[in-house]
Amino acid sequence: QVQLVESGGGLVQTGDSLRLSCAASGRPSSLYNMGWFRQAPGKEREFVAFISGSGAGTYYADSVKGRFTISRDNAKNTVSLQMNSLKPEDTAVYYCAASTYYSGSSYSRYDYWGQGTQVTVSS
Repeated sequence: QVQLVESGGGLVQTGDSLRLSCAASGRPSSLYNMGWFRQAPGKEREFVAFISGSGAGTYYADSVKGRFTISRDNAKNTVSLQMNSLKPEDTAVYYCAASTYYSGSSYSRYDYWGQGTQVTVSS
């Protein structure tokens, strides 16, 4: 199995940028499709972005399309989420997740999760 650790969260202002990282260990990250999800207080966990094991396929939630970019470096076993033009509604705990076979946006179908990193965007 794979272990995931997120980093890079913090407190920023509206319009700022942040780059989140997810470090994978235990097995090569290239074996897994990866997703970023987020959960705001009192809300359900929601899909943010997806990247296939090879990195060739990506897609995004409509709410972040054009502002966020997901990428991966399989040589370093890392997946990143570049977040630009941040808005207060982006405030949430951000999680990375891994799945061997699933390539969709349903959080319940991902097998492995990190502990999350807090992103707070002030207005």
